[in-house]
Amino acid sequence: MSETFHLPEVNRVGLMAPFEWLKLGWRDFRRAPVTCLAYGAGLAALSLLVTATLYLTGQFTWFLVLAGGFLIVAPILGMGLYKAACLLERGEKPALPAILPQPGMVRADVILLGVALFVLFGVWAEAAYIVYGLSTYTLHETIPEFLTFLLTTEEGRQMGLVGSVIGGGIAFLAFTLVVVSAPMLLDEANNVFIAVITSIRSVMSNLPVMLLWAFLISALVALGMAFALVGLALVFPWIGLSSWHAYRSLVAPRPALAG
Repeated sequence: MSETFHLPEVNRVGLMAPFEWLKLGWRDFRRAPVTCLAYGAGLAALSLLVTATLYLTGQFTWFLVLAGGFLIVAPILGMGLYKAACLLERGEKPALPAILPQPGMVRADVILLGVALFVLFGVWAEAAYIVYGLSTYTLHETIPEFLTFLLTTEEGRQMGLVGSVIGGGIAFLAFTLVVVSAPMLLDEANNVFIAVITSIRSVMSNLPVMLLWAFLISALVALGMAFALVGLALVFPWIGLSSWHAYRSLVAPRPALAG
């Protein structure tokens, strides 16, 4: 029982560590570009489908809400990329079928972590709805109407500020819970409770570094979305591979058991 709940040691890393993680992630991307681009293209296609649906149904004003929610749930979508980085670390060449979820191979711990993230996404969506409802009595049905309200009115700017603070807080909470725990769950010796506690400890022990890492991830995702979401096909695999190296840097390997 004590072995089951053994908590690994957490390392302290330098402030520039996130740039090294990105460098290593890019190196991995270049070693398996076809597989990584295919994985990212699938996510980009899904994002484009959701965006088109919002536009065609007149709900495009919720794009910003879903974009913020993407940052919350994205780590669980990157499980295949963590596996790709793990395979590359072992000197193996990752193929797309090997890193995609397959029936019977998704652990209950991963599902539980995913459910927790989707709950946080629901909290963010409800908070955004409340902030919007308290900011205006008008339902803005078109993109120009919404942007005019958001950028040119006092109520809109206040809504944007409050929404950003709330959304940022929820996103960082999700980041704290999952930044280490998601890749850590590739090892079946870890359960979701050990992984989440280790993730929290990693963030708290390296808070300035992890704030920088969260900012870099957000900036790269925003850049990917800015290019009509197609940029996600490149950015998302890069971040996913880099996140594996962040985990490896932050969490000390388990010591070998004697005897």
